[in-house]
Amino acid sequence: MRIILINLARRPDRLAAMTQKAAALGLTLDRLEALDAGLLQPPGEFFDDNGPLGEIPRGDKCCTLSHAKAWEQFVASGEDYAAVLEDDVVLTPAAKRFLGDASWIPPGVTLVKLEQYGPPGQSVLLSDFKTLGGGFRLASMHSRHTGAAAYILSRAAAQRLLAVRRFAVPVDHLMFNPNNSPLFAELAPWQLLPAVARQQDFAGGKSDIEGWRAGLRIFGWTYIKRELVRFGYDLKLLPRQLALLATGKAKFTRIGTEF
Repeated sequence: MRIILINLARRPDRLAAMTQKAAALGLTLDRLEALDAGLLQPPGEFFDDNGPLGEIPRGDKCCTLSHAKAWEQFVASGEDYAAVLEDDVVLTPAAKRFLGDASWIPPGVTLVKLEQYGPPGQSVLLSDFKTLGGGFRLASMHSRHTGAAAYILSRAAAQRLLAVRRFAVPVDHLMFNPNNSPLFAELAPWQLLPAVARQQDFAGGKSDIEGWRAGLRIFGWTYIKRELVRFGYDLKLLPRQLALLATGKAKFTRIGTEF
């Protein structure tokens, strides 16, 4: 299975660290140069001005287009599955099993999130648990669990994502946030339990795109309006989530990692 590493040209340190870690796991990475928000103004025609989360920060725009480049590279390869990693991700030793090949992925599963994003106790509404052996499971996602530092997608999923002409939300929300993603139901993402990846900003590092978000977090009318709209989208999904819980079809489950 192809493993695409999205890496900023100005971060050779991360490339070296990721290459060393991958080699220790017996994995090979295909580097893809990320679009750098510090050097590039992302073309406006690819983004909605007022999406569900308000204006998409410049760093997130470049990140989203970088992932789109990875999908294009994957589709051009002719392979059935590919893994996409960001260069600030930390992998556990068990990642070797899931990145080595795609034979473990059940039929019909087109998108698998490999990472845990958020606080250590992060829980997600999940259903249809599948046992993979070795203490690992796979489950279908029904609530938000963003972050796009480590995931596997099928050729069909990549082609569907590439059909998006204008992004209304950042890439991680597009794939892993049912509250505001128009594609979540189609992609039907699954979560690996426990996760085998974690971004460095949760493991003691710092994301390069975080600085581009700071201006949008200044308290004021724009901030209040964005948070109210976000809350409205969250409420829209609540009845369905409560129904899944009430019928026992899904349950909130802690993602967990080996970190």
